[in-house]
Amino acid sequence: MVSEEGAPVIRMSGEVFGILVTEKEFENFHLTLEFKWGHAKYPLWKSLKRDSGILYHSVGSEGAWGGVWMRSLECQVQEGDCGDYISVDTVLADIHSAFDEENRLYFYAPDSVTRTFSPSQSYCHKSTDHENPSGEWNTMEIYTLGGESVHVVNGNVNMRISNSRQISEGQELPLTKGKIQLQSEGAEVFYRNIRIRSIDEIPGELMTH
Repeated sequence: MVSEEGAPVIRMSGEVFGILVTEKEFENFHLTLEFKWGHAKYPLWKSLKRDSGILYHSVGSEGAWGGVWMRSLECQVQEGDCGDYISVDTVLADIHSAFDEENRLYFYAPDSVTRTFSPSQSYCHKSTDHENPSGEWNTMEIYTLGGESVHVVNGNVNMRISNSRQISEGQELPLTKGKIQLQSEGAEVFYRNIRIRSIDEIPGELMTH
């Protein structure tokens, strides 16, 4: 914990790959936090984008994925990619998405077909970049209810996810609650004003085009 602008801020150095993880599990919630990038970058990430992430519905053992992360859904926090979705470990989720032939990637497309993202195809990019310039604070929000989730970056919907689930002991089971992880992943990042509240619905305007 450090001080920024006279208020407490969490500093993730990025020097060691790791997680800051809640003790409690959360279900049906609206998570809001602010982040901004620092200056430090470490070996392997020197020539890459600054990277972190918010991993939610985190279950199972720490280190299940990459020797560090818990099984979870990830709301990406990465330069130019904030709000992207990643299935971490044996997680599956359905997203309306399309394939970009030129760049060979899937991206969120509300009017397109539904695809399942899984351990074999785990990454879905957001449709539009809403991140502020590096060094400025950004507001990240995650709304999640049952198997539905919405990623919101600076007030803009970047991703909608449905039917979140996991493969556990050979069975496909719903994944709708768990701990929350913040990633330390090769670059300095600051987090502040972390708030979470229970919800019984996701605002309708976030679920429409």
